[in-house]
Amino acid sequence: MTPKAPESNGATLDERLTGALVGAAVGDALGGPVEGYSPEQILQRHGGRIHGIVGPWNGDDWRTARPLAPYHKGDGHVTDDTLMTHALIRVYAAVRDHLDAYAVADHLVADLMTTPRWIPELEAEALPLHRIFLAEKWLVARLHYGHADPREAGVGNIVNCGAAMYMAPVGLVNAADPARAYAEALDVAGAHQSSYGREAAGVFAAAVAAACAPRATARSVVESCLSLAKDGTRAAIEAVCDTADRHTDVESALAPLRQAVAPFDTVGPDYRRPSLAARRPSRIHAIEELPVALGMLLVAGGDYRQAVLGSVNYGRDCDSIATMAGALAGALGSPVPDEWAKQVADASRLDLWRPAATLAEVAREIFARDVDRRRAHERAFHALGGTRCSD
Repeated sequence: MTPKAPESNGATLDERLTGALVGAAVGDALGGPVEGYSPEQILQRHGGRIHGIVGPWNGDDWRTARPLAPYHKGDGHVTDDTLMTHALIRVYAAVRDHLDAYAVADHLVADLMTTPRWIPELEAEALPLHRIFLAEKWLVARLHYGHADPREAGVGNIVNCGAAMYMAPVGLVNAADPARAYAEALDVAGAHQSSYGREAAGVFAAAVAAACAPRATARSVVESCLSLAKDGTRAAIEAVCDTADRHTDVESALAPLRQAVAPFDTVGPDYRRPSLAARRPSRIHAIEELPVALGMLLVAGGDYRQAVLGSVNYGRDCDSIATMAGALAGALGSPVPDEWAKQVADASRLDLWRPAATLAEVAREIFARDVDRRRAHERAFHALGGTRCSD
């Protein structure tokens, strides 16, 4: 893997939205086949580091090797990270305004339950509900069947990266406004997660928004995250990024980044055998995925290819790590390799570019609404004698 590449920051809004969403999907597809394994296991299985799209870990036996998860991970297939991201974009397209937990209950849950879609890992049309993980099925159980208050429905769920992994659209709708993205994502994620899982969703959305800012860099993205993150999430990001600063290539950073995040991670050293304390609420812990994605982004200097390949070869929950790193590098303007994007789109039978075009249109509508609302507030505040209107 090559050293850091120069960061790119001259991209337009449409280019950043497209880069973020296509970049997230491609990172997801690259990481899927090696999810759950260690860097050493990946090295042994593939005879070296992964440099692109690979096939299933168990080859042609992918249907039966892991009966609990009989999914065709690999060969360019996206996973539930991308399915949920695209579902959230469809919610934005329906609401055409900022979202909250009620939008999740009213629109996202129905999307998961009622409309069959092509599921690449199942190689069939099915309800998205039949593919998503247990932490996402919680949305249906709590909101549709349990009629929980959407703002509190995430309490009691597995605390993991389930909400954070699909929050890139929130950051993109709030492009260049990390604080607004953070607040909106916390509201949206309240229907899904609690504790540091919900916090990570807010911080990841803020990171994507920060990456869209003019002249943004990997460093400025991290600084935005640190200005907003709370408790263990902030401490984990700081620890991992301090370690990342001491490395100039992702290969040398693999083990040190894991060591840096380990004190905050509840899953433990064996990813497939979580500790008894795993995924429980805590103010001192954090999900592993977001800090590592930010660390890889720093080591790679914002370069898409290196940030994603570093995330993939890190192992563990590397499809989600690569989803996040890919979204951030793409939002910074670093190009997603065309050959990867085309192969993932073809293999997954998905148009990776249409969701970006849809979200760009909605983002502009929301921005116009925000301007009108802000000006109305300015006029009202001025009428109260608070200050002079800017116009």
